[in-house]
Amino acid sequence: MLPVVETDEQWDATVKDEKLMRAGAADLCARLGLGDAPLTRFPDGSQPVYAVGDDHVLKLFPTAAAQDGVTEARVLSQLHGLLPVPTPRVDDSGPYENGWRYVLMSRLRGENLAQVWDRVPRPDRERLVTEIGEALAVLHSLDPAPLEDVLGPGDWGAFLDRQRANAVARQRGHGLPDAWLEQIPDYLAAVPLPRAPRRSLLHTEVMRQHFLVDPDSLRLTGLFDFEPAMIGDAAYDFVGVGVFVTGADPHLLARLTTAYGNTVDPDHALAYTLLHVYSNLPWYLRELRAPAEGALTQLAHAWFGAAGSPSV
Repeated sequence: MLPVVETDEQWDATVKDEKLMRAGAADLCARLGLGDAPLTRFPDGSQPVYAVGDDHVLKLFPTAAAQDGVTEARVLSQLHGLLPVPTPRVDDSGPYENGWRYVLMSRLRGENLAQVWDRVPRPDRERLVTEIGEALAVLHSLDPAPLEDVLGPGDWGAFLDRQRANAVARQRGHGLPDAWLEQIPDYLAAVPLPRAPRRSLLHTEVMRQHFLVDPDSLRLTGLFDFEPAMIGDAAYDFVGVGVFVTGADPHLLARLTTAYGNTVDPDHALAYTLLHVYSNLPWYLRELRAPAEGALTQLAHAWFGAAGSPSV
């Protein structure tokens, strides 16, 4: 029911075609014994994702992203029941047709934290970031060895070298002004990121958008989207924390890192921000406040500065 998707053009033509995608999802659900359940497509996310009735979620991975389906199923299966915040239970996964893969998972309850954040009172925000810090601490404490066959990047130092080599071009492609671009090589050269850190299981996109909360109690009810998971330096996960969870609020970041048990070095966090697989510094500068000096060192402390324990 779904065609081969190996190029960006095929991706756009297929994934954006809801009639085609819905037909494929309905066919797959029928094969999985869920043909009578209503399908509701979620509007967000890089992959097509459908609520299947009240109890299941079906995530589809086109040919070009099929390995992400393997990753998500393995990581969710490994994590289920281990974190203080619920993660989806994998009910089924595997190949569909024409190179597509799927993961059928349990549906988490709650509303997206990013969508309710503006109406969350300050005391509840402080409690929520505390819960996120506690969950992240548990995630990073888990042994990643059972997932080494599906999660990269393997050699962390080599990964840093690859990301550093393309850092300026990546940000230039996003439209970063020259005044920032010209600082990147010297800044990255001056920040001593570990080439062989303690290996931690990383979510890599710790964002409000990937947490669910109970709308009444404002307690965390879910953490999802593990397809970009990696194994590497725990500080890498603080890119999303500082930009998309605490939003350059040093008091919220201090609460989160206190719950986590360590604080991240601001320059390490900004260096990883520049090296992150999905880094887009112009976007972050639009979303967060930037120091008037326009220096990366000041930016690091504005976004990732917080009082706390020794850095990770």
